[in-house]
Amino acid sequence: MRSLLDISRELAAMAQAGLTYSKDPFDRERFLKLRTIASELLQNPTHLDFQWPEEHGYTTPKIDVRGVLFQNDQVLLVKERSSQRWTLPGGWADVNMTLSENVEREFLEETGYHVQAHSVASIVEMEKAGYPKQLHSIYKIFLLCDLIDGTPKTNIEVSEIAFYPMNNLPPLDQNRTGMADLLRAYEQHLNPTAPTFFN
Repeated sequence: MRSLLDISRELAAMAQAGLTYSKDPFDRERFLKLRTIASELLQNPTHLDFQWPEEHGYTTPKIDVRGVLFQNDQVLLVKERSSQRWTLPGGWADVNMTLSENVEREFLEETGYHVQAHSVASIVEMEKAGYPKQLHSIYKIFLLCDLIDGTPKTNIEVSEIAFYPMNNLPPLDQNRTGMADLLRAYEQHLNPTAPTFFN
């Protein structure tokens, strides 16, 4: 059985597609009402004013990129200040940048290290990969990287930076990096000819 979030998200996407492609003023009015109904489904006593944001164009998943840097059997992780848990460096992909530029920028900002992305370990739709539900549908893309240079440097998002052995990992931030994706990246690190995983 689908959740209320799944239903609301799909109705909001239908409304957005209708607003994008429909020229008929009466149909556009119906699609605006449909988006309002989709928003009302998620309103509750603590979120009485929730509304799906107005967007232009067809609704598509958001993209979260994560950089994976191994040194032998150790992986570089960062500790998020917001959750006090560990994750792979990364975040939302910015527009006008390639996939590798996005992950290399995120890596530098969160760690102080310059890296070069060289292959995609996995691409997963978050919910279908077992991550907690989010408002939007999100693709997570994990890219294997090589270290170029740099020194560790924390920032407003990251309080610690460290390499951890794969057999002794700290508590992971399950909203950002799942153990299954980390293990898949490690398998590809050990076997570079392995195909990219996707769900």
